[in-house]
Amino acid sequence: MDTPSSMADELQAWNGGKGIDLSAWVGCEGRFSLAVGYLTVFWPQFELIDGYILRARTTVDSIRSFEGRAGSTRQSVEAMLNHLHLTDIQYLGCPDASADKLLVLGTSLKEIYEAKLAWQFPDRPCTVSLVVPEDTNDLEAYQLTFWQE
Repeated sequence: MDTPSSMADELQAWNGGKGIDLSAWVGCEGRFSLAVGYLTVFWPQFELIDGYILRARTTVDSIRSFEGRAGSTRQSVEAMLNHLHLTDIQYLGCPDASADKLLVLGTSLKEIYEAKLAWQFPDRPCTVSLVVPEDTNDLEAYQLTFWQE
């Protein structure tokens, strides 16, 4: 994985200016509690509910609410209930959010979700979509979602 350019200065400042790579940096800055919490994003639990593949703990009431909207389809309901704004992974207004980080993160999450969905639901092919906005500075618009084909 390429290190996002917005992280270059921070990583280079380590070790008296000799720098540090991402793997070693995580070992210095990370916490096990965060690592466990990130599993909910990086290896989420999915469930089959009424024929829908959804994030675990999605309620039937939520499903019915989106099913009741004009023009809704199984795919549109799944896409809406499964969408994730990448900026929501951290706290609102997190100052180090940047387009390059969200692109690296979103691209990797797309691959992870594709692999997990194919493994967990081999008989139900899914499409995983990474939404990258035309205005790459619109950080709130970076989204990941999926639905059954």
